[in-house]
Amino acid sequence: MSRGSLLNSLYNLALITYAVLGGAALGLYSAYWMVEREQPFGGQQAGPWKVWPQIGSRDIDPYARAILARTGEIPLAVGEGLAFEARTDSAGRSLDAGCIYEIAGAAPSARYWTLSIYGNGPRSAVPGRQATTSAAITRDETGAYSLTISPVVQPGNWLQPPQIDGRFEIIMRLYDTPASGTLTRFSEEMMPAITRMGCLS
Repeated sequence: MSRGSLLNSLYNLALITYAVLGGAALGLYSAYWMVEREQPFGGQQAGPWKVWPQIGSRDIDPYARAILARTGEIPLAVGEGLAFEARTDSAGRSLDAGCIYEIAGAAPSARYWTLSIYGNGPRSAVPGRQATTSAAITRDETGAYSLTISPVVQPGNWLQPPQIDGRFEIIMRLYDTPASGTLTRFSEEMMPAITRMGCLS
């Protein structure tokens, strides 16, 4: 084999190796990027609330399955209910633990619901007033309710963010609801509004 042929073969081998390694690195990075964020497919937006109706079904996509494996979360099965997440208020502003919010309005029909507040990081129980239920909440004579999220004590239904400074999210879980399943299309009118009433600073 001549010197030119040898160099040409080595050059082609280097190109193939570069392409294989580059493709593998790009594939691994894209997979890592996908599982480090929220579920990428199948989500529905209803005002500030987002829900993934298929996450508890057999039709869950591989990326969502990998995200659940990474976080250790166990989603509600399709027959159990739905979990709605909100990281912004109804005006699209990030939820700030230094501000006061009112949650009021409609909610999909459910036998029972819970509403919980979580700070940044893994979701875990935090001592204090970070959760309530449809059985514990007080209502007016028409059956309507409103709930206040504030770092300082408020009258009526009141929840406190897990920290004074920083972002937080709200999770509303509906149990035994006819809205559970993959065919319902959710809209802003079907969920309670999250209204910023003011901030402490």
